[in-house]
Amino acid sequence: MLFLLLHSGLLNYKFYIKTPEYTSLFTKTQIKMDTQKVDMFLMANGKYFEGHQVPYLRERLLLLDDSKFILLQSMNLKDPTTSLIISLLGGSLGIDRFILGDTGLGIGKLLTCGGLGIWAIVDWFLIMGRTREINFQNMQSIIG
Repeated sequence: MLFLLLHSGLLNYKFYIKTPEYTSLFTKTQIKMDTQKVDMFLMANGKYFEGHQVPYLRERLLLLDDSKFILLQSMNLKDPTTSLIISLLGGSLGIDRFILGDTGLGIGKLLTCGGLGIWAIVDWFLIMGRTREINFQNMQSIIG
C-alpha cells in the first residue's frame, strides 16, 4: 500500500492510493485565501479601516477559508468621509450617530442640540475614527 501526503502553501491534500485494487481517495481539507485576492480586497477597502489595522486584517484574511470571501464582499462598510459630511450637516441633530448605530449618543445629541454645538464640533474630529472602528468590529465578526 502506498501512502502520499501532499502539503502546499495554498492547499492541504490527503492522497491515498491502494495499489492492489487501483483505487484512490482524494480529500481536499482546506483551501486558504489567495494572497492576490486578499491584497486586492484590502486595496479596494483600505480606506474603511485605520492604517494600523490593515496588516492585522491581511494576516487574518490569509488564514481564512476561501468560502468566506463572498461574505467579505457583501459586507456593508460605512465610508468615513460620508460620515464626516453627515456630521457637518446634521451632527447637531445626532444623525451621524444614528447612522453609525450609536443610538444612545444620537438621542443625547438630539436632545441637547449637539451639546449646545460643542459636542457636534468635537464629533467632526472623532466621527471618522469611530466609523473605521465600527467597520473593523464588523470585519472581526466575520473573520473571527
